[in-house]
Amino acid sequence: MKAYRYTNASGAGAITLGEANLPEPGPGEVRVRIEATSVNSRDLLMLAAAGRGEMKERIPLSDGAGVVEAVGAGARRWAVGSRVTTSFFRDWIAGPFRTSYAKSSLGGIVTDGVLAEYVVLPEAAVVAIPEHLSFAEAACLPCAALTAWNGLVARAGLKAGDTLLVQGTGGVALFGLQFAVALGAEAIVLSSSDDKLARAKAMGASMLINYRERPDWDAAVMEATAGRGASHILELGGQDTYDRSVRSVATGGTIVQVGVLSGFDPTPHLRRLMWENASIVGLTVGSADHLAAVSKFIAEHALHPVIDSTFAFDEAPQALERLRSGAHFGKVVIG
Repeated sequence: MKAYRYTNASGAGAITLGEANLPEPGPGEVRVRIEATSVNSRDLLMLAAAGRGEMKERIPLSDGAGVVEAVGAGARRWAVGSRVTTSFFRDWIAGPFRTSYAKSSLGGIVTDGVLAEYVVLPEAAVVAIPEHLSFAEAACLPCAALTAWNGLVARAGLKAGDTLLVQGTGGVALFGLQFAVALGAEAIVLSSSDDKLARAKAMGASMLINYRERPDWDAAVMEATAGRGASHILELGGQDTYDRSVRSVATGGTIVQVGVLSGFDPTPHLRRLMWENASIVGLTVGSADHLAAVSKFIAEHALHPVIDSTFAFDEAPQALERLRSGAHFGKVVIG
C-alpha cells in the first residue's frame, strides 16, 4: 500500500509518500480502507516535532473515514463493508481520560496515524459513520467535532438559552457554532474577516465581532450581551486570548480550554473567575464513546460538517499548507 511518513524536514517536505506493507488485523482488530482524512491544527504541531527529529517516520494524521475491509479473529462489532471513522485515541474507548491514553493518539509521536491507504485498529476504536454523511464529511469528526462536543456538551452542558462565544472559523469553532444552533443556544463568533463572519451568520450565528476592528473584543462581548457575558467560551487561541476570555465569561459560566493557536503559556488573571463563580474545563479531544455520541447527534439533527477544500491523496502536503495559511473556513480534507 501507499502511506505518508514524517521526515526530519520542515514545510511541505516534512511528509513523504512511499510504499508500506499491507497491515493484517490481529485478534479483535479490523483493517480499514481509508477513503478520506482531514487535517487539524494539531497536525501542524506534529510537523514541527518532525522537524526536530521527534516523529521517527510515523504515519501522520488522526482523522480518517473508510470501509472495514478485513476482520481479525474474535472481532464481532463490524462486518466487512461497514463505514467507520477512526477515534482520535486508539486506547480511550470509554470512561474518564487517563494519562496512559495519551501515547495512543493517532498520528502522534508514538502511534501511527491514518494518512495511508489502509490502517489496522482495535474494533472498539472505530465508530459508525452517520448514514447521511460522505466519507469526506465523516473524516471531519474524529478531532474537531469530538472536541467541540466533549467540551461544550458532555463536559460543560451547553443547552438552549445559553450563549456561546466562538473564536474563529476553523473546524472546532464551526462545529461549536453548529451544535449551539442545533441546541437552541445563541452564538457569538469572532473573526478578522467580514466575509467569514457573514458566512457564520448564514449558519446561525446571532452576534458577530471583527476583532481587528474591535481588538477589545471582550468589551464588545459584554456590550452585545447587555453586560452578562458568554455562558460558554470555546477558548481556541491560547496565550493571546485567554485574558479576554476570562473578562468575557458570564457569572457561573464555563471556559472550555482546547486550543493553543497563539502559544502554550497563557498567564491569565484568574481572580474574576472566583468572583463570578466561573469555571475552566480543560480537555484533549475525547473517547470513542464520545465520538459515537456526537455522531448520533449529528445524525439526529442532519448536520453536515463545513468543508473548506478537498485535496487528492497525493496532494497531502498542499492540504497542510492550506491549513497553515489560516485562510480556511471549516475543515481541510484529503481524499
